[in-house]
Amino acid sequence: MNTENSQHQSGFIAVMGRPNVGKSTLLNHLLGQKVAAVSPKPQTTRLQQFGILTLPEAQLVFVDTPGLHFPHHKLGEFMNLAAQQALEDTDLALLLVDGSVSPPDREDSLLGEELADLDSPPPVIIVLNKLDKIDPEELPHRKAEYQELLPSADLVPISAARGDNLRVLVDTILEYLPEGPRYYEEDQITDLYERDIASDLIRAAALNMLRDEVPHSIAVRIDEYKERGDEGAYIAATLFVERTSQKAIVIGKGGKMIKRIGSAARKEIEEMSGRDVYLDLRVKVRKNWRNDPNSLRLFGFKQ
Repeated sequence: MNTENSQHQSGFIAVMGRPNVGKSTLLNHLLGQKVAAVSPKPQTTRLQQFGILTLPEAQLVFVDTPGLHFPHHKLGEFMNLAAQQALEDTDLALLLVDGSVSPPDREDSLLGEELADLDSPPPVIIVLNKLDKIDPEELPHRKAEYQELLPSADLVPISAARGDNLRVLVDTILEYLPEGPRYYEEDQITDLYERDIASDLIRAAALNMLRDEVPHSIAVRIDEYKERGDEGAYIAATLFVERTSQKAIVIGKGGKMIKRIGSAARKEIEEMSGRDVYLDLRVKVRKNWRNDPNSLRLFGFKQ
């Protein structure tokens, strides 16, 4: 902990937004390393995760949350609850929105209302993402549209993918953070263990490969995570789906699809961990797991 510098700032920042607006992409770009799973599919993030950015003058602890959405099953209800709970005891909230969409999505409005209705809401910065996809002549109009969600909030346009204006965003965040110590060591960038991140990266690889065939009925359980010295790490994992027909799709003809998923996930895990990985995947059916409280607990979704 840094206790010598009385001007040192620190705080917890909830990163809110509807699914697929770029929360995990933003977190990875700020930290300079992949710690959060990214996929073109909504709801890639299912569990709360800390991303820790340590600067000489401050430590910013970002709370990456599942995207707020209209739930269709118990898993969706859990994800919404996790997003709402992230607002408790945080020093600041970032409302990340997709600036390439006009007008704001109904779920953007839902989250704006959620923030406005809190008894003791934290300060909010509206982060207008996807600046790279907005015509510069349209930017003033888009900023005005999204400012209406929370008229009193600061608004910062960025591109999480390209990194545009991220320093401006960090400087704006620092205007709100109180003085405080370092809560984590300087080289720590997340609160999750490697096996937890590996699970998310495997599921993101499956989402990328499977397109719309098996949307969000996949859960991943890490069965074994064993170090093998100079040979790297051995990881055994099970992908759970809800129907037998989905199992056939995930495995693919002659096992081709599960091999493609495994190859993509292995590369991401090796990039994250900095060492060679042997990844062993299998697929099982667990019927209707997204509406089964026991299954949700098994896969780490605990209220």
